[in-house]
Amino acid sequence: MAQFTCATCQKPFEVVQETLDKYPGWKPRFCMAHRKGGGGGASGGRGSFNSPGRGRFGSAPASTPAESSDAADAAPAAPTGPPQPIVPRVVPPGYAYGSRTFGRGMPQREVLTPQEALEKYTLGPKTGIFTDGSCDPNPGPGGWAWVRVQDGEVVQEACGGDRDTTNNRMEMTAIIRALDALPGDSAATIHSDSDLCVKTLTEWAKGWKARGWQRKGNQPIANLDLVMSAWEAMTEHPHVAFVWVKAHDGSRWNEYADALATQGLRATGSRKPQKT
Repeated sequence: MAQFTCATCQKPFEVVQETLDKYPGWKPRFCMAHRKGGGGGASGGRGSFNSPGRGRFGSAPASTPAESSDAADAAPAAPTGPPQPIVPRVVPPGYAYGSRTFGRGMPQREVLTPQEALEKYTLGPKTGIFTDGSCDPNPGPGGWAWVRVQDGEVVQEACGGDRDTTNNRMEMTAIIRALDALPGDSAATIHSDSDLCVKTLTEWAKGWKARGWQRKGNQPIANLDLVMSAWEAMTEHPHVAFVWVKAHDGSRWNEYADALATQGLRATGSRKPQKT
């Protein structure tokens, strides 16, 4: 790990190389104890929504006269010449987007538009239905999305949101919406990065229904309304299979669905789907 000296307490501190690689040209100036409050400066406080050298959505923040001497460290000069590759926005620790909620100290991850996701990622299945849900914060306003793809081309997609929800509810809502849009005799594979949703429908729901929609020991089932709706929709589509995929692992259409869910979240928080 690279070692730096805190500008406030003059004590050495270390930063992992992976973090430095994400922000070329950024030189950390404060240790963890002095990142918040007066020690944050242009590099962003611990509780800030700004990542080092970037505003909330990726642009360099404006600096005050007192901060001008630090601006060069925080944000490199704008590039000149030919157009540069897309620089994805990132979510700082303590903020949430997409299908995960990130706490302080968790790795930062990029937040892409659907088009940026297509330009950045090429791996993964090229045919199937891909669903995702998001919540920001969790619980709070959320978004859901699904996209049906055939040989790498979008056949149909939809997204929407809810003003007061949870991440798990949005994940299950995305699956329900996808099934509702699919003819009953269709053969398809639904790819979800929610292991909870996939196991609920493929392993647990049948037994819950047999016990009168209760878990073993008469324990209540979380989000039972959605679980029952998803189970009914699944039984009406006997030729649909469910597959879990790892979230944010570079699978093109999973990343696309994630970006689409964020779009649904940001739109209006409406319960109505937005079809494209």
